[in-house]
Order: sequence, then structure tokens, then C-alpha cells
Amino acid sequence: MLSESDAQARNVGYTENAATVDRNKYSSYMPGQTCGTCSLFQAQADGKSGDCLLFSGKRVAAAGWCSSYSNM
Repeated sequence: MLSESDAQARNVGYTENAATVDRNKYSSYMPGQTCGTCSLFQAQADGKSGDCLLFSGKRVAAAGWCSSYSNM
């Protein structure tokens, strides 16, 4: 799993729980956005985590969020 303390994760404000996003720092965050609904997310069978195209080789939490969120 990707750690919030990982340098790349910090650069994009990754958090394992979207409910904890600092809305003052990340004004692009909208309620309901999570890694699990992001187009960069590739879910694992457990549904709680998945691979992210942004973080090659590292799983992220489906309930997480980062500033690279995309719904396209």
C-alpha cells in the first residue's frame, strides 16, 4: 500500500481517507471523490484497494484521494 508519507504521495496530497482532505489546501476536492471513483484507479478483488496509474506498482486505498483525481 502507498504510504501517505511517501514523497510522491505527499506531492499530490494523497490521503487514505478522502474525508480527511484539507479543503483549504486542496480546493479542487469535491465530496464523493475517492480513489475508487477515479479513472486512474484499477480495483483489486477486495474492493478496498487498487492499483493507481499515477503510483506505478503501488496500491492505494479505494477510500483515498489525491489532487490528481480524474473522472474522465
